[in-house]
Amino acid sequence: MDRRAFLLLGTLLASCAGGPVPGRPAGPPNFLVFLADDLGYSDIGAYGGEIETPNLDALARDGLRFARFYNTARCWPTRSALLSGYYPQQIRMDPPRGRLPDWTRLLSHRLAAAGYRSYHSGKWHVNGAPRAVADGGFHRSYKLDDHDRYFAPRRHLEDDQPLPEGKTYVTTAIADHAIRCLDEHREKHAGKPFFSYVAFTAPHFPLHALREDVDRYRDRYLEGWDAVRARRLERLRKEGLAEGAAATPDPAFRPRYLKPEYLERLGPGETEKVLAWDSLTAEQKRFQATKMAVHAAMVDRMDREIGRVLGRVRAMDALDDTVVLFLSDNGADATILIRGDGHDPAADPGSGASYLCLGPGWATAANTPFKWHKVWVYEGGCATPFIVHWPRGIRARGELRRTVGHVIDVAPTFLELAGLPAASPGAPPLSGRSLVPAFAADVAGHEELYFHHEGNRALRAGGWKLVSARERGDAWELYDLSRDRGETEDLAARHPERVGTMEARWKALTERWARDAGVP
Repeated sequence: MDRRAFLLLGTLLASCAGGPVPGRPAGPPNFLVFLADDLGYSDIGAYGGEIETPNLDALARDGLRFARFYNTARCWPTRSALLSGYYPQQIRMDPPRGRLPDWTRLLSHRLAAAGYRSYHSGKWHVNGAPRAVADGGFHRSYKLDDHDRYFAPRRHLEDDQPLPEGKTYVTTAIADHAIRCLDEHREKHAGKPFFSYVAFTAPHFPLHALREDVDRYRDRYLEGWDAVRARRLERLRKEGLAEGAAATPDPAFRPRYLKPEYLERLGPGETEKVLAWDSLTAEQKRFQATKMAVHAAMVDRMDREIGRVLGRVRAMDALDDTVVLFLSDNGADATILIRGDGHDPAADPGSGASYLCLGPGWATAANTPFKWHKVWVYEGGCATPFIVHWPRGIRARGELRRTVGHVIDVAPTFLELAGLPAASPGAPPLSGRSLVPAFAADVAGHEELYFHHEGNRALRAGGWKLVSARERGDAWELYDLSRDRGETEDLAARHPERVGTMEARWKALTERWARDAGVP
């Protein structure tokens, strides 16, 4: 796109944002995406959490927070949706069915047409494009394939080439690579905009954290998950981030993958149930509080590394015209398992010789005020914090948006801001829609959103949500999210016609996405 077209686009966007923005460059902005892994909705300070996240809190204070933003409830579907603008079922990514369709172009491919340099740092997990550079279109990449070792990863690559065993804590290594790419960009490509995609693995299990970070939280969670959850809920409601009824802990919930030998190895401090904190033994309270301390340390360290990356962008004098996004790929995970190098009960919790998972008690607190967890498409699995920061393009500071959005909206938003058409030639229209109007004010957003992962299904239509869980026999449940975002009162029996209409629509979309993907 030529300079005159960019000037016209800039005028239109400034109008959307509430008037001209002084000093706005004529060219397109930079893009910086921070993606967390298995972060609970209420884990960070800006979304009600007590974990110290000053850098993310500052982005929220000077930008926008979205209260109704969604992911796909799992890591690889969310990543494919973010980078493509399509539901993962449309591009063979959920369930994984080989390579992406020939018509699929990821953001990095598309942005190259507007002169962008694209950099990837961290988790990749786009199964249909296994090489981040050769298949994913990024100019530089640090790709972490080892998700079991934070202290010494064995499977990781730079620019698609294998690296020796790592020696740096993974969260720091991811930020280091992002910073190296920014330095190279400043030195060699300063006249071009950049897209930096920083995909942390924190706080995904195993719970591994630096000792000095754990020590800051070691005794903080001895008060228990009931007290932590209550305070988070109070803060969320005060901020307008918790709407309607809140979910209550589900004592019938059982973690995925759980085997008796895991519990035996982890010892009597572990529990697979969401029990009242006061009913736990002293040993269980200490063990559980320490696990949450490690989880908090991982989130704290991620925020510190985000601060380092933002500092480098600021040093480039580029932060004001960089669109910064923060979100999570799914809700907190209630899993309990042991893999990787196994678990040494004598090892310091959080060290590389330990293998701990957050478990259902703390995952329930992390996902406050929502129901259930990662993988399931109740709100606890698929609702995410979403922060947008762009000083020269967004006039609002610290405002809340109730626009209904989804990770599929990232690609069309960036494409619009880059001055590029939404869809590629020969490809179906993007399922996502641009969030640019929401940068100025609340807009309606999506009338409907589709969810389907491992047999767990949902359709959000208007203020209603039809949802089912495989563990509950696939029966449809119906919730009025306008007053019951915690999905506490199933209204399916009262509204059978609505259930039938929404089920038919869900099935029609399932068939349509299969046709897009070329699946018979």
